[in-house]
Amino acid sequence: MPCNIVIVSQALQFRRILSLSVILSVFVSLSTYLRGQSASDADKSSPAPVPQALSANSADSATKPHSSTFVIGNDDVLAISVWKEPEISRSIPVRSDGKISLPLVGEVQAAGSTPLKLEQDIAARLKNYIEEPEVTVIVQQVNSQKFNILGQINKAGSYPLTNSPTVLDAIAIAGGFRDFAKQKGIYVLRQNPDGTQSRLPFNYKEVVKGQNTAQNIKLQPRDTIVVP
Repeated sequence: MPCNIVIVSQALQFRRILSLSVILSVFVSLSTYLRGQSASDADKSSPAPVPQALSANSADSATKPHSSTFVIGNDDVLAISVWKEPEISRSIPVRSDGKISLPLVGEVQAAGSTPLKLEQDIAARLKNYIEEPEVTVIVQQVNSQKFNILGQINKAGSYPLTNSPTVLDAIAIAGGFRDFAKQKGIYVLRQNPDGTQSRLPFNYKEVVKGQNTAQNIKLQPRDTIVVP
């Protein structure tokens, strides 16, 4: 008899422990669920972050600098964009007569204009077809502004006039002198606005020694360096 009482007592105690375990498990599950719901609600109420790369690109596009001094020439390649008009927007080279041709615009003089002036000219013609046209002109390739280097130089020819090269830069670009080049007798032929030509001496030996460095002038379009 005492043995049966002990068994019953142990069974009751086990049932109480089991009940407490179930209650505790339910409480933990409920707490976890409520925390998850709070975090989800907080996420929904927070604004979505703006991608930094997209914001930066948009700002760059809106504030991209525009050249007001560069003069367009023959063979330069222009990227012309008309807002919301993809059929007019295109990349186009300037013809040998200095003109370009666009839908609705027709032929327009490009050579001799700055990108800003050309934008205004194109927009003025488009006003007959588009209300308040927004035109952007960007020079993609500069092919019109070149200098020449001739004579006793390894790679004689015409080169693009980029990054404001000096005479010394031009000699390096053209691969340096040949064996019998007269390095003291180099000169630059420059076209003057009145149609005449100037001859500007350049003594390579002096310049590389740091003497009379004013000879090392910046080149201009159509300058010709002669290495005798």
